[in-house]
Amino acid sequence: MAMDKTGIRLFFKRIFQLLVSVGGFVYIFYKVPFASVAENWNPGMTPWIIAMLVAANLTMLIQANRWKGLSVQGPEIPFKTYYAYTAMGYFFNNLLPTGFGGDAVKSLAFGKKFNQTSQSISAVLLSRIQGLLAMFLCFFLALPFALNKADIPFAYTLVMTSALLICTLLVVLCLFSDKVPIPATITNKLTFIPKMQKSLSIYRQHKRQILLSSLDSLWLQLLTLFTAYAYFRAVGVSMDLSILIVFTSITIVVSMLPISLNGIGVREGVQVALFTGILGIPAPVVLSAGLLGYIPLLFQALQGAVVLGASNKQK
Repeated sequence: MAMDKTGIRLFFKRIFQLLVSVGGFVYIFYKVPFASVAENWNPGMTPWIIAMLVAANLTMLIQANRWKGLSVQGPEIPFKTYYAYTAMGYFFNNLLPTGFGGDAVKSLAFGKKFNQTSQSISAVLLSRIQGLLAMFLCFFLALPFALNKADIPFAYTLVMTSALLICTLLVVLCLFSDKVPIPATITNKLTFIPKMQKSLSIYRQHKRQILLSSLDSLWLQLLTLFTAYAYFRAVGVSMDLSILIVFTSITIVVSMLPISLNGIGVREGVQVALFTGILGIPAPVVLSAGLLGYIPLLFQALQGAVVLGASNKQK
């Protein structure tokens, strides 16, 4: 019965998220006709789209390298295997809410295949948090310059500061999770918790791997920012770099809230609120740029579909 209730709650949660995503799209295109958005697209965008696809592939390569570097225990596994599971994660990220669903699928599938589930989950969890910290670093470095050029409401800075504190706390909890006392009544029922504590705490002995994965996370954030720069340039908009960094970071954080399907519908609303509401860029132009950002995501998901199809054929 408990499982039935959990399933029902999950079902209605997904329905709510779907309604938010669809409702967000319907509302924004009711306000901004799609025809006025599409007229900003032309063949001249092609070089920028190619650049985004190259950046998308580099992103996957670096993510696979970061994951491999954080796999500090167990057998040596080829890089191509990490890349394949990274691609699989992108496939499921575009199907499951919040953008974290793919991380869960790829880490569990990888861990099950190579008998190192706790380390696989720990490495993916830690790398995801490191990615967010790299984003916050870029945000707060760019913020003073952005504030000199645009009137950015303080509420956005407050949200980003709160998110940074949460991420920092999560890193500390991960690295020192073995120091956190958990009642035996819980660990006896949830036997994976001690395994996760051990897998996470072991990174205290691998400072070099933590440093290298942090550098990978910084490169990944720069590629994310380049993609945002490219899709705005594709529709003919040149933007101050500090503004782009700040607004892109805010959009990412808000889109991560589990109220929609992978941020769809919410992301577009936030972009219009920032780039149109604060900078005055016409909403059709902002939407035409933002929608181009789905092209590299689809490219990454397509690679994941190929990997999934190939793995199913081998069974």
